[in-house]
Amino acid sequence: VQLQASGGGLVQAGDSLRLSCAASGRSFSAYTMAWFRQAPGKEREFVASGSSFGGDTTYANSVKGRFTISREKGKNTVFLQMNSLKPEDTAVYYCALRAGRLITGARRDLQQYDYWGQGTLVTVSS
Repeated sequence: VQLQASGGGLVQAGDSLRLSCAASGRSFSAYTMAWFRQAPGKEREFVASGSSFGGDTTYANSVKGRFTISREKGKNTVFLQMNSLKPEDTAVYYCALRAGRLITGARRDLQQYDYWGQGTLVTVSS
């Protein structure tokens, strides 16, 4: 399984970006996908998650109300719409996938995910 993340870039504070993550190599009847991020010198942290079932998204408090995770129905593709970006959102963003539906309480644990994308850099200037 390969995850291909894209959409990162350099933007100014207040701008928007949309990240994409496409999974290939295997079809999943059910899955959980998530976005994590890692800023320089910091640990990788949970950002948002959703599942193939829809309607069960979860977010880190730091991005709630600004970021939206969504999926393309019928395809193993997930998006992260990021609005009102702040300099503290600067990080490498990684998508992650696990077959099956994780309970929402477990989704913040990066150990729960089997597959990871290569990361896409988001830089927000002030």
